[in-house]
This record gives sequence, C-alpha cells and structure tokens, in this order.
Amino acid sequence: MPVCSVILLSLSVPVPQFLSALSTSSTTPLTVGRVVRWIILPNSTSTDKLLAQNIHWDLLLTLPDSEPLSSDLQRLVRHQWIVHAGVPSRLLQNFEAKNGDLLHPKAGDVPELTGSLTKPRTASSSQDLELSPELKEWVYTFGKQEGRGAVSMLNLLAFKGGMKAEYLKYGAEFAKSVGSRRGGTAKIVGTVVRKDGDGGEGWDEVALAHYPSIWHFADMLASEDYQFFNGLVPAYIISNKRI
Repeated sequence: MPVCSVILLSLSVPVPQFLSALSTSSTTPLTVGRVVRWIILPNSTSTDKLLAQNIHWDLLLTLPDSEPLSSDLQRLVRHQWIVHAGVPSRLLQNFEAKNGDLLHPKAGDVPELTGSLTKPRTASSSQDLELSPELKEWVYTFGKQEGRGAVSMLNLLAFKGGMKAEYLKYGAEFAKSVGSRRGGTAKIVGTVVRKDGDGGEGWDEVALAHYPSIWHFADMLASEDYQFFNGLVPAYIISNKRI
C-alpha cells in the first residue's frame, strides 16, 4: 500500500511563484489546491500546530509518496504541516485521468441540486457538520465567484476505540446515497502512518472529498437525508477536522 503525503503549506512567496517552481521541480503532486477556509476547526488534536500560531495556510498538496519537498521548494515555504497515510493502490490507479474528469466534467455528469437550500436545515454552528448562518452566508458569496467550480474538503478523523470498522460501514452507506446524490466522492482515503516529525499523531484516517461545487456541498449539509447520517457520526468519531 503506497504511503502518500498530505501537506499544508504557508508560503513566503506569492502562490503563483511557488506553483511555477513546483511545475519545474521533480515533485509531481496528485492534487494541488488553494486553502480557502476551515469548515470545522480542530478542537483537540493538532490545534497547536494548525491554529495556535495564527498561520495563514495557502496551499494543500497531496503527493504520491512520502518524500519531502525538494530544498528549492522548501526555501519558498514559511510553515508546513504534514501527515502521511497508506492509500489503497486502486485509488491511485489512473488517478490523473480520474481527477481530470472530476475537475472538468462532461455535460450531464454533474447532478442537479436537490433543492434543500430553498428551505435549509440550519444550526448555530458548523462545528457539528451542519449548515450555520455564517457558513450559509459565506457559501452564497463564495459560490458566486470561484466556488462555482469543483471544491475539495480535507477530512482528518480520529476514532473512538474500536469504532473504525463501524465508521467504515457508515461511510460506505453514506457514499452510496447522500454523497453520490450531490456528486460527492472520495478522491483519496488512507490510514494515517505516523512518521517522526510529521503531524499525524492523534489522527487515524485522512480523506480528500470532492464536490462539483460549493453549492453541492451546501445542498448536502442543508438536507434532511444528510442530517440523518450526521446524527450517527458522534458515536464513531472523537475528532474531525475539515478544511
């Protein structure tokens, strides 16, 4: 099982300059994305490294191996946070082509919104995987700009003792119903592999989820069927972070 790297970067140079250097380096990422915002703030695990220093994160990279960034790229980085995960080989087969289809879908490949945003279920906070008034307002602003295209959500999960198997059953059912109904799919899912000096301590699993747009993600959060599944999550998870 390949060990992949998930890296958050805070840059010391403008993003275009780093991306230009990345394109001419020996590093070939699986995915490159601009960090937009937190959906769920970490409240127990990795809070010191992710939040306490008030770091502005610029980019999220996923790499197909556990090799560090080259020294030429490291010089352009102010801060980085890394977690390693063993990812099933089947998910990485033809990854570039599959990812391209997700980012540039053909007509008819993207499902219509279900209409749940016309009468959304909301909550006071998004910390419990719900649509808060603040998040809803942000979605409506972001969705009229760059959020009209595909978005990815980084999920870091820590499980209660012995509950991972049960959560995987939940995840499989979720993917077949609520998630797929909005075009949601897991690009990368892996079990955290702890290495010296990385940020994996305390986390059990990492998942990079794709949605056709921020509207599809919000349509899911606002729906009755999602909240039914969401009610099952606290039984399995100690800590959950989405960015």
